[in-house]
Amino acid sequence: MKQNSIVLFDGVCNLCNGAVQFILKRDRNERFRFAAQQSEAGQKLMKAHGVDQEASEGHGDTAGSFVLIEGGRAYLRSAAALRIAKGLGFPWSLCYAGIVIPRPVRDAMYRYVAKNRYRWFGKQESCMMPTPQLKSRFVGDHEV
Repeated sequence: MKQNSIVLFDGVCNLCNGAVQFILKRDRNERFRFAAQQSEAGQKLMKAHGVDQEASEGHGDTAGSFVLIEGGRAYLRSAAALRIAKGLGFPWSLCYAGIVIPRPVRDAMYRYVAKNRYRWFGKQESCMMPTPQLKSRFVGDHEV
């Protein structure tokens, strides 16, 4: 069985949901699976990997952060975004060159967008529900 990387995202954020749709359309090898940070599975995964639980509530150090669980490790903010781009293959993997930018600079830019994401892109009342065709790409509570 192949090892999937899991993307934890803010399930009510329109920008985050758009990013999930972007990844789903370009992930030819179905490398990535997904869970909303607000879901039971998302909460369990964050706790198991030592990620700040307040992330799903829009507070704390990981607020607004995509979290990538890969190889038993949690990647946050710009590191998560760059590793996801790398995992999508060419041409998106070229974005990984941004890793040479010092992390404090990358994360400052990431935090600026994350802080303003609801104002710029809006927010939903509830988490996105995957279509039946995409349901297997989302981590269920029973899998954690």
